[in-house]
Order: sequence, then structure tokens, then C-alpha cells
Amino acid sequence: MTLIQLADRVVLADPAAVLVGRVFDPGADGPCLVVRRGDELVDITPHGPTSADLLARSDVLDVARRAEGRTWNLRDVVRSTMSGGRGSAHLLAPCDLQVIKAAGVTFASSMIERVIEERVAGDAARADGIRASLHAIVGTALTVTPGSPEAAEVKRALVEQGLWSQYLEVGIGPDPEIFTKAPVLSAVGVGADVGVLSGSSWNNPEPELVLVADPDGNAVGATLGNDVNLRDYEGRSALLLGKAKDNNASCAIGPFIRLFDGGFGLADVARTTITTRVTGEDGFEAEHVGRLADISRPLPELLAGTCGRHHQYPDGFVLFTGTSFAPAMDRGEQGMGFTHHDGDIVAIESPHLGLLANTVVKSEDAAPWTSGVRALMRNLAARGLLGAPGGAR
Repeated sequence: MTLIQLADRVVLADPAAVLVGRVFDPGADGPCLVVRRGDELVDITPHGPTSADLLARSDVLDVARRAEGRTWNLRDVVRSTMSGGRGSAHLLAPCDLQVIKAAGVTFASSMIERVIEERVAGDAARADGIRASLHAIVGTALTVTPGSPEAAEVKRALVEQGLWSQYLEVGIGPDPEIFTKAPVLSAVGVGADVGVLSGSSWNNPEPELVLVADPDGNAVGATLGNDVNLRDYEGRSALLLGKAKDNNASCAIGPFIRLFDGGFGLADVARTTITTRVTGEDGFEAEHVGRLADISRPLPELLAGTCGRHHQYPDGFVLFTGTSFAPAMDRGEQGMGFTHHDGDIVAIESPHLGLLANTVVKSEDAAPWTSGVRALMRNLAARGLLGAPGGAR
């Protein structure tokens, strides 16, 4: 499987879905905001000019449906994106100035894997045996409501047995784990390389639903994400979370943001499925289907745990909502579990959001991140867009 073979599945076929995103325009040497209309991408940059501005507008749906502008052929842009044609128009991550946040340990299956990482101190060779024993012992924690009296009783029992874990604390305790995944503007989009550190020998993709929120913390849309994770680093110490999560090209988001409207909203996306396929150059193939319905904390709870009186995000935020992907399948030696190889294709697909696909490389070999907030502001100013009537709040 190659990226170009996946090109026709990138864009959600549903013509009623309102899809907005960002395209790099070589002629402008910078990003443009676009909306999918039929077989075209329509430039709506003057109504932004950033994704954060656009999604803060109270009339964002009306703008996305009615605004006029120059167009690109949708198929040409997608195929250029998936073939690595960076000299022509191609898709970028659909967010820009929004803070990139993530919720951890929100699915029981991944919670068990986090406890395993901690127990084996990042040593994959010890994981298989501990996995079997932990499932029997910690199984009672998998069906309780986080923060409930029943969860508190499970905690008490596990503490007595010496089995309590920091991952169980955020998995079934009263407070969700919310952390900053990556710097603003550092996310890569569909078709780009995603990176794992060269020093990591135990790592995996984390396919996730990503909610897109306005400055008031209201979800205005959703997309897909790959919260690339280094299991050996985090397993050695939770204090290495930054090293495990935030590296060059370690955050992929896309392909488009599907705006919530009267026909599709937060309750609908909470019932979607996410299918992940990993295809290796060594012939390895694996598939996992995750159901958002299995999440342990409701999506509104995760949004409230991110933004409120305790913390504000004036440019909005995107929120990775956690993964049910449990990388326990063996790749190579029995009992060693899964880890990435260079050249892996990771395809993350939802029937409601499209497909996000990327190639795995070493973070040190991925394209360096060179264009930040200052470069974006300089580019928009040179194009006369910073004074544009965005109408955003």
C-alpha cells in the first residue's frame, strides 16, 4: 500500500459535509483557507485569514457555504499531497493558531497498556507476561465510571494490593489527563511524514478523534489525528511525557475539519468508528477498529476539563480525545508486541471524517519545522490579509 493508492479515500464523500482546511499555495508562498465544494476547493482566506479566526466566527457555517473565491481542483490537490508534490498546491494540517491539546487514558484498552509500560519500565520484552496478569487483576477497573464512588472503591482495593498506578488514577479517577501535545503550527497534515525518535525502539501510532473548539471552549468541528507515542520513553518515567510525545513531525492532524451543523454534531461524532491500518515495507499488516462509544469520559467532560474558568484559549484549541488502539500484536519475535519500522504507512479512517494517512520516518529525518507564528504573520501581512474584515468576534 502506498499513499497515492489511498488518495481517493482522503476526502469524505458525503456531499452534505462542510469540510474546511488549509492548502499551501506556492504562488503565495503561504497557506490559504479552503472549503470543499463538490469537486473543488474554494479559497475563503479573506474571511479568516487564519483557521483560528475562521472557526471563531459565529457565522462560520454561512461563510463556508456561501463565500466565493478562486478554486483548485480537489482531486489534483489531494493527489499532489499524497505523492509528495510540495512544488504545487497541497494540503496542510487544517489548524494553525489553535493550541494543540490531548486527553490521555480515556479508553480502558489503552489504559491497560499504559499500566504495562509503567510496570516494565519501557522494556517491551517483559510486556506480554505482565499483560496477562494485569488483565485479570485490573479488570474490575474497566467498567466503572471515572470519578464515581465505585471507582474510588476499586482504587482502595488496588492500593491495598500494591497495584495502583498513575495511569489508573487518570483513567478512573476524578480528573482527566489533559496535556499540551505539540506547539502551535507544528502539526503535519495528510500525506506528510510522521516522526519517531531514532533512540526509540518501542513506539506506536495513536489514532484519535480530534475535536476543534472555539475560544469559548465549544466544539465547532472534528477531524482525525495521530498522537505518535514512544512507549519506551514514557514507560521509563511519566516525567518523560514531553520527550515521548513532542518531537519533530510527531503530531498529524487532518485531512479536513468537518464543521458541526444541523445534520452532524458532537453526539454524532461520539458514535463514529476509527479504523487504523498499518502497512510495513516488510510485509507486516495490522488493522484495528475503535469505537468512540467505548470512551470512558464523555466528550463534553473532556472539553470542560480543557477550557473553562481554570484555563482559557483565546485562539481556540484542538483536542485529541484519546485512543483505543492497544498495540499488543506481535511484530517479529513473539511477546515483543508492536513497534514502528521506517516506511510504515499509517492510515486512520472514519466514515464521518475521511482518511488521514502518513509515512513513518525518524523524527531526525523528517522535514524540519521552520515556519512558525512569525513567518505566518509576515506572510499574511505581505498578502494584505491581516487587516481583512474577518468578522471574528
